[in-house]
Amino acid sequence: MSFSQQLNYDEATTEKLSGNFQDIIAGVGEDATREGLLKTPERAAKAMQFLTQGYDQDAEAILKSAMFAEDYSEMVIVKDIELYSLCEHHLLPFFGKVHVAYIPDGYIVGLSKIPRVIDVFARRFQVQERLTDEVLQAIQKTLNPLGVAVVIEARHMCMMMRGVQKQTSVTTTSAFTGAFKAERTRNEFLKLITN
Repeated sequence: MSFSQQLNYDEATTEKLSGNFQDIIAGVGEDATREGLLKTPERAAKAMQFLTQGYDQDAEAILKSAMFAEDYSEMVIVKDIELYSLCEHHLLPFFGKVHVAYIPDGYIVGLSKIPRVIDVFARRFQVQERLTDEVLQAIQKTLNPLGVAVVIEARHMCMMMRGVQKQTSVTTTSAFTGAFKAERTRNEFLKLITN
């Protein structure tokens, strides 16, 4: 069973959002009753609930569910994690990849939990800068490692499809705590994620 099938859509929310999407379709001059668009409001309502499910999820609880005491204090990196989110300014997607590192101080975390934490914050209306910091802070607060590093590289449809229409631009954001504030450690991380 796929994750989208596991999501339980709230009937009242789906109905309300469907009405809103039907109004949007009609508002741009389309015939919301034509065959190709008949079920679009409901599909869009369910898609919006899926894309914003992060509001109902707890990143710290996800990390705590797979924390393990371990005497390991070298850098742990999970890189090239796929990212999909919605820009809060235009409700258009931005997408790319996330690189996360931490240096354990008594605890490690199951590797699959780091992408899940990213999804918790990405499945909300976002700006890339805040998303970068939220991922960093959740890991720092929960694991209390010697340091955390997060780098996000993303393309924004609000820049590609509208506005300046720049197709190849990539926005990069970064945030660091603890040991990653030191130039040598930060440079090691940056070198490893670009190899």
